[in-house]
Amino acid sequence: MPFNEASVKSAEAPLSGKKYFTLEEANQSLSYVRRVVEDIQGVYGKIVEIRHRLEELGESQFSLSPDSEYERLMDRLGELVDEVHFMGAELKDFEKGLVDFPAVHEDREILLCWKHGEGVIGYWHELDAGYGGRQSVDLLAAG
Repeated sequence: MPFNEASVKSAEAPLSGKKYFTLEEANQSLSYVRRVVEDIQGVYGKIVEIRHRLEELGESQFSLSPDSEYERLMDRLGELVDEVHFMGAELKDFEKGLVDFPAVHEDREILLCWKHGEGVIGYWHELDAGYGGRQSVDLLAAG
């Protein structure tokens, strides 16, 4: 896929500590991100199952003890989400496995967008556009 690496470049974050990815850096991180997202989806699926069982029983997750399976899974989910955030990416959807990687294009922040199941990052969107506003990364090279 043709891509002009100069089109998306690392930049100084307006806020201290913000990570910006190049397309190459984001793609290189996918082997790790993919594993974490798969774990997130598995844990999230178990949480949803427990919630459904509780609803059928007419109980609330808030009535569970702090050391219940539900609470352990919630803690694990938080740890996994933190792993994605600590590397500088943003988890957007547990079920779809959507992850955004902040990047800079033409002196403005954009988000490189990846969904679990995609081989590489092929899309990006504006900060306020979301998944529905995804555009091909090929457009970054043309812009």
